[in-house]
Parts: sequence; C-alpha cells; structure tokens
Amino acid sequence: MSVSVVVPCYRSAVILPTLVERLNAVLPDIHPEHEVILVVDSTDETWDAARRLAAEFGHVQAIRMARNYGQHNALIAGIRAASGERIITMDDDLQHPPEELPKLVAALTDDLDVVYAVPETDEHGLLRNLTSWGAKSLVMGRTMGIPNADVLGALRIFRTFLRAGFGQVSGPHVSVDIVLSWTTTRVGSVTVRMDRRAEGRSGFTLRSLNRHAINMILGYSTKPLRLVTYLGLLIGVGGLLLTARLVWLYFIGDTKVAGFTTLASLVAVFSSAQLIGIGVLGEYLGRVHAHGMGRPTYVIRERVARPDPAQRRKAQNLLSW
Repeated sequence: MSVSVVVPCYRSAVILPTLVERLNAVLPDIHPEHEVILVVDSTDETWDAARRLAAEFGHVQAIRMARNYGQHNALIAGIRAASGERIITMDDDLQHPPEELPKLVAALTDDLDVVYAVPETDEHGLLRNLTSWGAKSLVMGRTMGIPNADVLGALRIFRTFLRAGFGQVSGPHVSVDIVLSWTTTRVGSVTVRMDRRAEGRSGFTLRSLNRHAINMILGYSTKPLRLVTYLGLLIGVGGLLLTARLVWLYFIGDTKVAGFTTLASLVAVFSSAQLIGIGVLGEYLGRVHAHGMGRPTYVIRERVARPDPAQRRKAQNLLSW
C-alpha cells in the first residue's frame, strides 16, 4: 500500500534538506508510490527551504500555513492533503529517524489501524517526561478515557480511511490523537530508536504542554461540567449533615446565636442547589458542545455492495449481447 509522510515544519529550514534526503533513501523500499508533505507552520525561511525541495523532488509537496496555527493544526492540513493508503506523521527535527519508518510500517498489521512509535529510551529531560506522562496517562487516559494513552506520540502511522473522522473537525484547538481515538480502537505500538534534536530547541515548553492539556480537557470532554454536579451533590450531603447537627444543637439549647441555625442551613442548601443547577445546565451545554466538536457519527472501514436486481439484469444483458 502507498504511503504519505506528513511533516509539520517549524523553524527547520536548516534541517529539512537532510530530512528529505534520508526519507528519499528509505521510502522507495517501503513502497514505490510514496509522497512527503511538508506543512510549514512558521513565517521564517523554512518555507523557502520546503518550496525548493518540492520543486526538486516530484514526490515532495509543500504546504504553507497562513500563520502559526500549531503542530496539530498543521498535521490536520497535511493529513487532508495526503493521497497514500497509509499516513505517517513525524517531527521535522530528526528526533524521529527516517530509518526507523520500516519498523513502523511493518507493525501496522491487518488487525491494527493505528500504530504509535514508543522510544527505546526517553529522549527528553525528567521534567518534560513527567509532564508528557501526566498529559497522556492522567488527562487523555483517565480523564478522557482514551485507550492506550500511554503510547501516544508524534511518530505514528494509520490507515487513511480513518481520515473520514477528521471531516468535521474545526476550531483552533484540535488533537490528532483524540480524533483517531474516535475512529478506531485497533491501536498498537512498536519500539523504535529516537535521536536527539539535530538543530535548535524544541518549541514545546512546560507552559505550552500544560496549555495543551487544558485545551484537550475543555475542548474534548464534558467531565469538568459533570464535576460541578458532583460537587453540588457532595456539598448538599454535607449541608444536610450540618443542618441535622445544628437542629440537634438548637433542641438541646446549645445554640449561642439566634437565627444561626436557619442561616447556616439555608446557605448550605442553596449553595448545593446552585451548584447542581449549574451542573445540570452544564450537561445540556456539554451535549451542544459535543455536537460542535466534530466527532464523527461513524467511519466506514470498507464497503461491499450487492447490485440490485435491475442492475444485475442489465449487466447480464450486456454480457449476452
């Protein structure tokens, strides 16, 4: 099956020629029909480098974003432009060695739709690794219920028919991994070698990773709204216990301030009612939000259709004629 390699490019003018050269040495062995899509997401000389490579090699396509939209937004643009039957996404900084792509392709067996590359050793620092683990395991795994969240990464391969799930995705806060989790549960992983960044510094910082995690929670999950409802119920239970205690103190004559029992009980009960009301309203808004986030109703893997009797008779008449 043919393959498309999508590379979001950010301030990588110096690295791109080497990256394409190494891809050119690997891709023909994977499949004769292949393409490289360079999606430039920066406003520096990276576009000039990508444009020269596209003019030099017929299988290289360069796409220039109007401005810096972010890595996942650039990936969506490249995925929609891909023509191969399998799509590989990788970084532009040579941390993902092109020579490891055959392992990724071989791991995409018939029983899998998506395969993520897992590094043999951690290529980032301790703080970055801890933040990445928190975003994957806690945010995407437990909070959002995405299976195999611990293997998610930027080096991945998936079958192009899953792109149907990207059709309605819009807005500034998108996540390729979340959209892929909407389309299939047949996810695997393979261990590959990861290298150090060849040039410059990563654009991902602790602040940007935290912002990305918050965007995923608020953009693709209604659980924060549901949490408000649970908080209201919890406060309501506490308010009832407090009311029972205050009533007991009132009857045994241990209340020191007149009206305190009534005031404290009303505050607890109405606080609970307000939070529950906000939570219920949030549930309705969350359903509207869920419809607006572009989650596909379904994705067709393949289709086998039987012709209707009229079409079958017409085909038989043509053959007999």
